[in-house]
Amino acid sequence: MLDVRSEVGRLRQVLVHAPGAEVDLMIPDMMDELLFDDILFGERARDEHARLRQLLSTLSIDVLDMQELLVQALSEDAARDWLLRAILDDVSAPIARRLNAATPNDLAQMLITGIRCSDASDDLSSEDLFEIVPVPNWCFQRDPQFVVGDSVLFSSMATRSRSREVLLARCVFKFHPHFADAPVLLDPLERTPDSPLYIGMHQPRIEGGDLMILSPDIAVVGYSERTNRSGVRHVISGLSRMANRPRWLIVAALPHKRAYMHLDTVVTQIDNEHCLAFPPVIWPGHSDTASVYEVDLHEANPQPRSRGDLLSALRARGLDLKAIPCGGEDPIRQQREQWTDGANALALAPGVVVLYERNVGTAECLDRHGYQVIEADDVIARRRTLDLANPTPTCILLPSNELSRARGGPHCLSHALRRDAL
Repeated sequence: MLDVRSEVGRLRQVLVHAPGAEVDLMIPDMMDELLFDDILFGERARDEHARLRQLLSTLSIDVLDMQELLVQALSEDAARDWLLRAILDDVSAPIARRLNAATPNDLAQMLITGIRCSDASDDLSSEDLFEIVPVPNWCFQRDPQFVVGDSVLFSSMATRSRSREVLLARCVFKFHPHFADAPVLLDPLERTPDSPLYIGMHQPRIEGGDLMILSPDIAVVGYSERTNRSGVRHVISGLSRMANRPRWLIVAALPHKRAYMHLDTVVTQIDNEHCLAFPPVIWPGHSDTASVYEVDLHEANPQPRSRGDLLSALRARGLDLKAIPCGGEDPIRQQREQWTDGANALALAPGVVVLYERNVGTAECLDRHGYQVIEADDVIARRRTLDLANPTPTCILLPSNELSRARGGPHCLSHALRRDAL
């Protein structure tokens, strides 16, 4: 059911979640632990997200919504019992009774949207306003899990406010018939004899935006603000158990800054020869250039070895990517458009990418590199046609005034489940 061995093979099936009422209930107190840097206008964000789904469906890509999958999984008693056992210890007795009595649809809704406190309160804290706090970041389906080949690795989120996202993802992948047979390579929150449950400073932190599969032989992981060293070690251990694993894991140690919260905020591959990149982090010679290490996953005891900058390390292993700077050549524009996800593009096929429309400098740079630049609405209305079976370099601009304020681009909003082999 799962098959992802590159970032740019033709996309066949993808996982998303529309930003629902949980976004409308978000308050400023939540922002420190979430990806968001502003309060979104939910109605407009949902409209923009719907355009993304319509675009994908128009191009015959199978779009699965995570909330719909969760409702379907919860129709099974085993899934419901498993999830409630994980939830009920943290809620009051009245809320536990509500959850136990809820239908699958209502249970999923409460665990995503949250439950308000019944007592009126003028306190500004989310913990005093909600019995169960909403999970507005669940629209970023890249993060709670990541698919490698035919297997899945689960994340361990950097902040407590996002931990329920992984719990819901684990429920779907464990019990939904579409995914139940997928091998699990990594579950940092599950205690096993050879993988104890770490706590405190040694607790693994790994989020999906920090892991990318660039080819059957090469994976890249970011050591970032959101993924710690223990998380990287868990990724090495998980991938090492994979039968048809990549040979090389490239570790990019990013400066721990909010602007670079995940690897895919500073680089994404867009075709067989190019990537979008933020030069101060990806190109050598800058004060923020990521330090890079290489791990041979075929070794009995894989250990990282220093390998300079990211593009040089990839080139040494046969992947010669030329970097197209997000924002173009102007360093001010580069910083502005990296902040609004100009380096965070979703490839639908080699050379066919979705980008937020506000990243004008990035689109202009792609145009200079031979990409035609078109509007998503023109594809949806079939005023422009694309053939993903015979792709030509194309940048599709997606309306993004609200979504871009949430600090995640088209790559963050989606999780590939099946791609064609290159």
